[in-house]
Amino acid sequence: MVFDRLENYRDPARVAALRERIDAAACSLKRPLRLMEVCGGHTMAIHRFGIHTLMPPQLDLISGPGCPVCVTPGAYIDAAVEWGESCDGIVVTFGDLYGVPGSDESLEEAAGRGLDVRIVYSPGDALDIAERHAERKVVFLGVGFETTAPVVAATLGQARSRRQTNFQVMSAHKTMPGALRALVECGDSALDGFILPGHVSAITGAEPYRFLAEDYGVACCITGFEPVDIMQGILSLVLQCGRSEPKVDNRYGRAVRPGGNPRALELLRRTFVAVDSQWRGMGCIEGSGLDLSESWSDYAVPAPDPRLESENDVRCSCGEVLRGVITPPQCPLFASSCTPKTPIGPCMVSSEGSCAAHYRYTL
Repeated sequence: MVFDRLENYRDPARVAALRERIDAAACSLKRPLRLMEVCGGHTMAIHRFGIHTLMPPQLDLISGPGCPVCVTPGAYIDAAVEWGESCDGIVVTFGDLYGVPGSDESLEEAAGRGLDVRIVYSPGDALDIAERHAERKVVFLGVGFETTAPVVAATLGQARSRRQTNFQVMSAHKTMPGALRALVECGDSALDGFILPGHVSAITGAEPYRFLAEDYGVACCITGFEPVDIMQGILSLVLQCGRSEPKVDNRYGRAVRPGGNPRALELLRRTFVAVDSQWRGMGCIEGSGLDLSESWSDYAVPAPDPRLESENDVRCSCGEVLRGVITPPQCPLFASSCTPKTPIGPCMVSSEGSCAAHYRYTL
């Protein structure tokens, strides 16, 4: 189904019809299914619209490592603070990263004792700060998946054309396929299907996920973020599992093309190289990170060794939440000592974190 207006993707009658089809398809299943969404936008939408409450008992919707701030390790926060203190530089970040804990403190806490940390809405804003403060070094904290990285690449191109040599990037960018492979291979969650990220797929296309269906027999569907989108995606996964015909189904054709976004992919190719990367709760995943290539080394602030991880609060269960091993309410800190006002783990800090979604929409 393709619609032209937003309200058509929120039409209660269409949602109800899809729910009936999902119920009917689930009745024929021989066992329960575990379906994971791997996009923070999907996590928030599922809880905002109450989609998880519409599911039949045979279906379990769980959240995965789809929040880039949540999977960024504490060692990266430590490195950003250390860089700022070592050169009296300006640390520039998106707001979601501001309260994420490092080993000893967050960027917010470091700013409280004097570190110059500034929150922006885009990498271009960070470049403007560098232009206004030419006498100081400015580092932009590059956190995000394939959606964000092309914008950072374009900003670096602008910095070079402006000869803005005091602007640098500490890249913690990550790519999704390696993490999905790790999730399937670790076996912690026994996953039957993935609701694949819509925004990331608009850049990459569907091809990078094909190995999940072909090599591991996991059903996959790319969807958008409105209720009808998500319900269509769930129906696709249930039908794939029921027929034992896993594939990568694209139900977000209005945004995701087969080959992705060629211009954005070319920017990534020219600017970044694949490197090993540390994921909070998942360890070091080979080739899952993006660092600046040699031709951009003058603009790079080295990120921490991906084999290292900071010492985070051992009581926090964000790692298990990100792998889908437990749900947020199963963490002993959830909604008690860990709340949006007093967050202990990044899944409660980020606006796309699964703990934040549960707290906001299910309590």
